[in-house]
Amino acid sequence: MSSSQPKTAPPALLEARGVTVAFDGFRAVDDVTFTVAAGALIGIAGTNGAGKSTLFGALAGQLPVSAGEIRLQGRDMTALPAHRRAGLGLARTFQVPREFGTLSVLDNLLAAAPNARHETLAAAWFGRPGGRRRDAELTAQADEVLRLTGLAAMRDQPAAALSGGQKKLLELSRALMGQPRCILLDEPFAGVNPVLIGQLLEVLRAIHARGLALVVIEHHLQALKTLVQRLVVMDQGRILADGAPQAVLDDARVQAAYMGGVA
Repeated sequence: MSSSQPKTAPPALLEARGVTVAFDGFRAVDDVTFTVAAGALIGIAGTNGAGKSTLFGALAGQLPVSAGEIRLQGRDMTALPAHRRAGLGLARTFQVPREFGTLSVLDNLLAAAPNARHETLAAAWFGRPGGRRRDAELTAQADEVLRLTGLAAMRDQPAAALSGGQKKLLELSRALMGQPRCILLDEPFAGVNPVLIGQLLEVLRAIHARGLALVVIEHHLQALKTLVQRLVVMDQGRILADGAPQAVLDDARVQAAYMGGVA
């Protein structure tokens, strides 16, 4: 006998509910509510000072919220520190990459793997076979990530030798080592030459095709429009528009916020 009870929809992967971030009374993020579904591909745009990076900082746990709550798969993580959120599947990249310049590209990835360094040092000290197996597994995982992001040829080069665009790819590769469910990308195309922007777009599409949710902050609206399925525009700490990319860019309020218009 079939049940007539309606099925309960699964919780959104990531939720911001009435999130406010204030500094000395100034609301950099002002009562923002939005959701990210599993496997979503969302862009967040806005002029300088709109609150985009502050919102990312609150979502990822680098900044405390003044009001509201943040949930991951229905779990309230508003009070959790950044490393706990990362362990639950929420990763973040930064506008300015934070690579370890003297380490190789491979070692940058191994250093980003959860608990990797502790296990590696313990295995080296005690010679545990289990630790050596874990090292081999992490190296294989890192090599797979480097193939995905197009950095395999730079595997043994010091990270400091990479170009700006390659460092953005390295930052993304490090985030992938934690096997996240969702990645917040803060201006991945900033300071990147047009050829590498094309490469970055292809890499992001490939990652999204594997089922990861991506939320991308970007000033480069043309690149963003070709990538995302949904566009959110912020202005003065609030969400101004949210919907299909071209419809949002055609919104008169968005046009006014950008003053010169957007295409």
